[in-house]
Order: sequence, then structure tokens, then C-alpha cells
Amino acid sequence: MADNKQIISPIPGVFYRRPSPEEEIYINEGQKVQTEDVVGLIEVMKNFTEIVSGEEGVVKKFLVEDEEVVEAGQVIAEIE
Repeated sequence: MADNKQIISPIPGVFYRRPSPEEEIYINEGQKVQTEDVVGLIEVMKNFTEIVSGEEGVVKKFLVEDEEVVEAGQVIAEIE
């Protein structure tokens, strides 16, 4: 019985799952992550902030799409 944990956006902006359009996404659903693994970026006025998992586990589901606008405190993904 696993506890579900959440990856939460610390700031509002546009969420990106990859470092650039030509590159692979950082993390796939079902993939194991460590505490410091980057799962995406938030862009605000051309400044990019890395979003790290903050937890160890398996990414269960992303709750926002690539290039979707997110709010501060919004859940980006779930980890179990």
C-alpha cells in the first residue's frame, strides 16, 4: 500500500515536460524518480525554473499537459 505524493508548482507560469522542443521529455509516467530528479520546467517571462520531484517513487500520473499554464500550488503530478 503506497502513499501518493504530489509534485506541486512553486510558481505560476507555463509548464514544460522537456528542456526544448527537440529534446526528449524529462520523465514519463510509470518511471522511477529520485528526490532531485527534474520532471519539468516552469517558464515565466523567458525565465525557466526546474521542477524537481521532491520525493522518491514512481510517477503515477501527470495532471497537467505540456505547455499548459499552471498556478502556484497547482499539482503537476502524482508519485506513489
